[in-house]
Amino acid sequence: MTNQRLMRIIKSITFSFAVASATIGISGCHSHFVEADVKNASGSPVSLVEVDYPSASFGKDVLRSGAVYHYRFKILGDGPTKILWTDSKQVNHSVSGPSLNEGQEGTLVVTITGPTAVWQTELH
Repeated sequence: MTNQRLMRIIKSITFSFAVASATIGISGCHSHFVEADVKNASGSPVSLVEVDYPSASFGKDVLRSGAVYHYRFKILGDGPTKILWTDSKQVNHSVSGPSLNEGQEGTLVVTITGPTAVWQTELH
């Protein structure tokens, strides 16, 4: 095999690799995640905070008044959400949230406001 032919083969392989890499990058091949924040706007600390979402949950032992807990997750499956917590008087609370679908991504904010919680989502 001549040097010229070998060089053409290498250039061809390099070009093919570059095209394949660009195609993968353009096609948007990435994982879909939800950036979640749990905010405590209740005026007192809350404990045993748990957020349930399809196929999993996350939480925090204690969330001080005014604190924000950030968590990132991937939705696997479809289903409802719910937040549970215990207030400073040891009363348990549970508030249902929106349904989520596998493949969605974006943001989810849950604000604990005392005896209830407010959900805000920007998912697509």
